[in-house]
Amino acid sequence: MSRIQWRVRELPKTISQTIRFRWQYGKQCIRSLTYNHHMNQSYASDVCMEPIFWFVDNFTHLLGPFFVFAVICLTTAVVTICYWIGLPYWWNRNRYMTVFLMIVGHWLLLNVVYNFYKAASVSPGYPPEKELIAEAVSICKKCIAPKPPRTHHCSVCNRCVLKMDHHCPWLNNCVGYHNHRYFFLYMLYTTIGTLFIISFGFELGYGVLFLDEAGWKEMEPLQGHPVRFNLSGHIIPVTEMNDYEHDGMAPAEHDLPIPHPNDRTETIHGAILFMALINVATLFALGSLTAWHSTLITRGETSIEAHINKSETKRLAAMNKVYRNPYDFGSRQNWRIFLGITRKRTWWRHVLLPSSHKPEGNGLTWLTYEIASDNADEWP
Repeated sequence: MSRIQWRVRELPKTISQTIRFRWQYGKQCIRSLTYNHHMNQSYASDVCMEPIFWFVDNFTHLLGPFFVFAVICLTTAVVTICYWIGLPYWWNRNRYMTVFLMIVGHWLLLNVVYNFYKAASVSPGYPPEKELIAEAVSICKKCIAPKPPRTHHCSVCNRCVLKMDHHCPWLNNCVGYHNHRYFFLYMLYTTIGTLFIISFGFELGYGVLFLDEAGWKEMEPLQGHPVRFNLSGHIIPVTEMNDYEHDGMAPAEHDLPIPHPNDRTETIHGAILFMALINVATLFALGSLTAWHSTLITRGETSIEAHINKSETKRLAAMNKVYRNPYDFGSRQNWRIFLGITRKRTWWRHVLLPSSHKPEGNGLTWLTYEIASDNADEWP
């Protein structure tokens, strides 16, 4: 049998077999055109998300000033309403309690404003340019420059950032080596501040929004029974709403004005509703974010390093090995390093009060738990 005759016999005979053959052949052609040895699920998802990445890289930096302006406006509005409605409310209730609330409130406000300003204005720290960096561990593929440990490239700022955590549009700035502490303390004090406002403004807000009291509460409600005096001066309890029933007269009709809520009452109601929505939303949003970053600080890692360490943990677990973060010195020591409570610095002066102290080191070299255990003298 010749070769041509053999190929003819191999071709499908029926219509269904022909269609199936053409379908399989077409799929193989398409796969051959898109075949890539390095193709995987992660690479495919990155390709699909490329338009979103492009939008973030090109427009986040432009929208940053508007986000900063929005934070300033919202904070100013909340503080103004506290002075306008909350302060008179508590002053009429208890003046000593009002003084206490004023002290605590201004302490929280001072820390919120200071840490927000520092987080937005302080540079996160960048590797030195056009210099030989002996501490570099790799080369940035986008900057084509040496990259020190814990340094990552920010696509929004278009440069590498020391100990980069993420780019925050609400600050219009990267969160990195020099301003990470300011960023966290801003979130922490803002969360405490919103919880403070909700706790001490709950009764006022509940009365205005649900009881329609317009901020006023009767401390001693009237008690008793309606009465009337007869001709001899005796007091007779009134049990009927119609006082003229026994005289055979119809009830009196009065053309009294119907009370309408004034503009001030509606304004107060709207302001209290605005405070409730803003503070509850901020409490949940920043509260969850603060809890997440607290977990990262406890483990001695940043947001980017959390993903890297998770991947390394899985990779080594498949090899029956245990991965340990080289910058994890234990929860207590990690917090001391992050907050800068080293070299005789105190919690009361450098955390509870605004402080501009800088982090330890230069952001280029980092101690690991192995080096720190061998060289205790180098420990800050």
